[in-house]
Amino acid sequence: MISRCLYLPLALTTAAIAFTPLFPLSAGAQQASMSFFVTSVGPGKGADLGGLAGADAHCQKLAVSAGAGTKTWKAYLSTQGAGAVNARDRIGKGPWVNAKGVTIAKDVAELHGDNHLTKQTALSEKAEVINGRGDKPNRHDILTGSQTDGTAFPADKDMTCKNWTSSTQGSAMLGHADRIGLRDDAPSHSWNTSHPSRGPDGGCSQADLRSTGGDGLLYCFAAN
Repeated sequence: MISRCLYLPLALTTAAIAFTPLFPLSAGAQQASMSFFVTSVGPGKGADLGGLAGADAHCQKLAVSAGAGTKTWKAYLSTQGAGAVNARDRIGKGPWVNAKGVTIAKDVAELHGDNHLTKQTALSEKAEVINGRGDKPNRHDILTGSQTDGTAFPADKDMTCKNWTSSTQGSAMLGHADRIGLRDDAPSHSWNTSHPSRGPDGGCSQADLRSTGGDGLLYCFAAN
């Protein structure tokens, strides 16, 4: 009788040990199920992203590297002029979750309203926090080319670095991924419409983007 009592806990313990290796997979599973991220790196040519197609390809490439490549990824970018595209119209319907499974917005309306984007939730595809104001280097400026409601700017002033094809002259509207800026005002706290890019190279180079606290990073959303 004693030997049987001793055997039961031993069997349960052995089963528990055999089961524990499954738990570390949870983080990877969350990453694979993510539907939103901030790119850990930009393409490296400033605001010349190769147009919308090049930006989308960059999002897709990084998603594949994180194990989430089965989804169709779109960069949150608007374009201007003839055939202007609104960023809000190209990212799907939501909901969107980050690499740790946290919902940042349930739909397009919430994304452009009272969303849950903060420095702690605007994570990269690697589930890493993006450097913000106060960090070195600051990388919180995210390319959007969009107004606060996610629509395109009028064509009279360049806000998209020539529709994401220029790494020299022009300007691009930027958002703050950490929702922090120089002042305590709405633009400083905006994730998608904080201020235009600028700099000695003309406003669209990698050096120009870095000079104001950016690195040519993008918001990527799973559209399906």
